[in-house]
Parts: sequence; structure tokens; C-alpha cells
Amino acid sequence: MNKKENISQLAVQGVQKLIPYKAGKPVDELERELGLTEIVKLASNENALGPGSKAIAAIKNTLPELSRYPDGNGFALKMALAKKLNVSIEQITLGNGSNEILELLARTFLTPELEVVFSQHALAVYPLVTQAVGAKACIAPALNYGHDLLAMLALVNKKTRLVFIANPNNPTGTLLSSIDLKEFIAALPETVICVLDEAYFEFVDDANKSATIAWLNEYPNLIITRTFSKAYGLAGLRVGYSLSSLEVADLLNRVRQPFNNNALALTAAEAALSDNEYLAETIAMNNKGMNQLTSAFKEMGLSWIPSYGNFVSVNLKQDAMPIYEALLKKGVIVRPVANYEMSDFLRISIGTEQENQFFIKAFKDVLTEI
Repeated sequence: MNKKENISQLAVQGVQKLIPYKAGKPVDELERELGLTEIVKLASNENALGPGSKAIAAIKNTLPELSRYPDGNGFALKMALAKKLNVSIEQITLGNGSNEILELLARTFLTPELEVVFSQHALAVYPLVTQAVGAKACIAPALNYGHDLLAMLALVNKKTRLVFIANPNNPTGTLLSSIDLKEFIAALPETVICVLDEAYFEFVDDANKSATIAWLNEYPNLIITRTFSKAYGLAGLRVGYSLSSLEVADLLNRVRQPFNNNALALTAAEAALSDNEYLAETIAMNNKGMNQLTSAFKEMGLSWIPSYGNFVSVNLKQDAMPIYEALLKKGVIVRPVANYEMSDFLRISIGTEQENQFFIKAFKDVLTEI
């Protein structure tokens, strides 16, 4: 046994077996590999509009203060969120992206003796944070690529501590109805915390949105996570937050690292929250782009999973990796989702009209050539 093997075995068992999360391929990496100059990235569900003007102005105004530590409590952002969402400031926990909130939940509530329930085809972070703390993952088979709430409820037992639900789900884009979701939460034992991941909440049309924040008063074991990375266009700054009971928020803030949100992130998120014109433009672009892509898929005889997010997964009915790799050579970065047990699918983020058209042309060419 060599020294490197000895070192790796010093890590806790769950970490030893972890496979790191693989993000979407960066543009500059593809430029280095293939020497391409025209590249479209539709892989990471980013906002193709870029950050809004209010967020950019707030960042510029904060630059002279970068020698100072940020507000470790994020008071101004919390106040803005509390006012907009009609919650108490004490119900809010800020994270370095909503992913950090998911990790904080695992660290706060899980032990190797406890279990977590989530769905097949659900966000890869759920098994990662579960395994990292040595807890057991109980995965319910999906129903039409979405959550089968009855199957998930059947997995809940005395050892269950957390249930993760992404609504809309990533990478499938499926959405649970308000009635089904609330009935599921009501059926959970009080000892089970339901984590409702609403990273794509803003993209859901008003007719299909669930008024989940109002449920917090009724279900103290409910926690809602959201992000500024998607609809608000601040993925590079990593700002997320959770809404929960006072007791859960207090526990999360005990394990949250000091200054986990940098000064630029805090001020940009606060400004973005008030930029209603930018958010409306984002939603309009997404709706138009979704129709642009799905119309092309229909024309090409391809099926897709109807999506309520800013992405859509298309069914190629064959191994998607050769098509993914062929698209890379044409300067298009999309997301293979074989790690989600969807090896025949590619997930396409919604871009600008021009980016979408660039992808569609390359996609048609690839399917003709293969």
C-alpha cells in the first residue's frame, strides 16, 4: 500500500467513495481543446441575458469597499427578501448558492444511522451531500421522469430524516401540482424534514405556481430553497437562500460559515431582487426560446420532456454521447445526462434566439451526419 492510498483511507467512508460533481464544460476549455472561436454554451441553465443593469451598477458601487469584510449576516439582502416574500427575516438563511443550503441541511440533520429519500432523475447534489455524511440514500423510481410521491412516501420510515424534492425538477423539468405536493408534505411525520428545492421557481407560470411560502406556518418541517443563479442571472456570484421555521433557520445558521456570501454577491442579489423589468425580460426570453427549441424538435421528429424550467431534455432514442461530442466539435456545449440514468437524452439550456438557432442548425447537421 503506497502513501497516497494511506492518505485517502484517512477520509471518512462516505467521502472515500464520492464521485465529484461534474459541471458543464466551460467555454474556454473547449476553445483550448478545439481552437474554436464561435461557441454557444447551453449546458448549465444559466441566464443568457447576463446580469441585469441594476445588479451591475450595485457591483460597481461596492468595488471600493472590497478591503472590508462583507456583512456576515447579510442583513440588507435578508430585509429585501423578507419584504418581497412576506416572511420574517429570522426565517431566512443565506447560502453560497442554494447548493450550500443543501449541504448545511445534511451536516445539520444527518448521521450515518439516518436515511434520505429522493427521486430517480433528481438533482445530483442530493446523493452527494447524503453520501458525504455517511447517511443512506433511498431512491424512489421516477414516474414519467418526475417525482412519484406515493413511491417516495412508501420509503419513509423511522430512520428517515430528510426528503429532497426539486420542483421544477432538474434535469427533467417536471412539475408537481400544488395539491399533490401539499398532501405529500402533510403526510410526512413531523420528524422528517421536507426540503423543497425551488431553484427554477421563477420560470413557472402563475397558473402552475404553488404558494409554498404560505405553507411554512402550517408545516414547521418544511424548508424551501431558492437561488439567484438562474432567473436573476447571478450564477457566477453564487447566492442562494432558504425559507423555513425560525427553529430550522437558527440551526442552519449555527453551522453556516461566517462570511459565506461575498460583498459583491450580497449587493448584486439585493439589487436584482428589485429589477422586475429584467425578470420579466428573462421569462419572456425563456418562453420564446422554449417554443423555438421544442418546435424544432417536433419538426425533427424528436420527443422531449415538457419542462417548466429554463432547459429542456430531448430524447434521441440512442446513446447521446456521440451526438454530444459531435456538437462540441461544432462549437455547441449542451449537457449529457447519463449520470441521471437518462443516457438517451441531452439537456439543452434555453439561450437567446441567436444561440438557440446556432444550436438547432448544428443539431440538425449532426443528426444528418451520424
